[in-house]
Amino acid sequence: MKEAPIKTGIFFAVLAAALYAVSSPLSKVLLDELPPTLMAGFLYIGAGLGMGTIALFRRCRKTATAEAKLTRRELPYTVAMILLDIAAPICLLFGLRSTSAANASLLNNFEIVATAIIALAVFKEKIGGRLWLGILLITLSCALLSLEDVSSFRFSAGSLLILAACVCWGVENNCTRKISSKDPMQIVVLKGIFSGLGSIVIGLIAGERVGALWSVFAVLGVGFVAYGLSIFFYVHAQRRLGAARTSAYYAVSPFIGTLLSLALFREMPHFTYFIALALMAAGAWLSSADRPLLKRRKKDSETGQDA
Repeated sequence: MKEAPIKTGIFFAVLAAALYAVSSPLSKVLLDELPPTLMAGFLYIGAGLGMGTIALFRRCRKTATAEAKLTRRELPYTVAMILLDIAAPICLLFGLRSTSAANASLLNNFEIVATAIIALAVFKEKIGGRLWLGILLITLSCALLSLEDVSSFRFSAGSLLILAACVCWGVENNCTRKISSKDPMQIVVLKGIFSGLGSIVIGLIAGERVGALWSVFAVLGVGFVAYGLSIFFYVHAQRRLGAARTSAYYAVSPFIGTLLSLALFREMPHFTYFIALALMAAGAWLSSADRPLLKRRKKDSETGQDA
């Protein structure tokens, strides 16, 4: 197998992470005008509407595409993907009610580990020793970036709910991987519209209301960039790298978000940020050097299998 597809996959994964990273600093500003559950819904809606508009524009211009469409065979994975994208934020929001922000931030990075373990145990994705070590270093890096004090390691019912959210996202990542050979734009549109509507309904039932109308349009724009385009490139990365390795490279997002926050809020990172950056770089290098997975991708390309 040529190295070019691997390098392209890495580029798409990092690009997806960079696009998603803008959501945190911008959402922090917009949270003063829009409550969190409704914001989550409009972010997804923005992704679906934005990518749907591009798809409609392509169809009007009759732009040819070789992308395969979703069929009934992928329906279970598609439905699971949508439901998990609704369930995960609910678990996260309820967990935040009874745990510290430091603990929540730390535990959120468990998604990387959950994705890799589920990819191995359930979906039989080949994972080599170097990738496991890379994931460990990336997880330690994210933990160091998130850690505020020792009490962050105290687990509670809220912490368990956040872990449940990460497991949901881990399963969702692998479900997306199973349909990643299909049209990425169709995946994003379905994911955005239906997951977004689900979150909005939950937010309205919970009593949340829109504070300022302009904030809805602002969030829709952020959703198109940070969720729509990000998921689009994430799916393309999964085609070339698999769920586990894509998740590992995607973990650079917190660092990019920190740099954007520095520029936006003029906040200098703690010295631990630079230690975490070194761990992240080492983990990314180990992930890219995972030979067993590269051999599996080569075998799949020769036999035409969909990993």
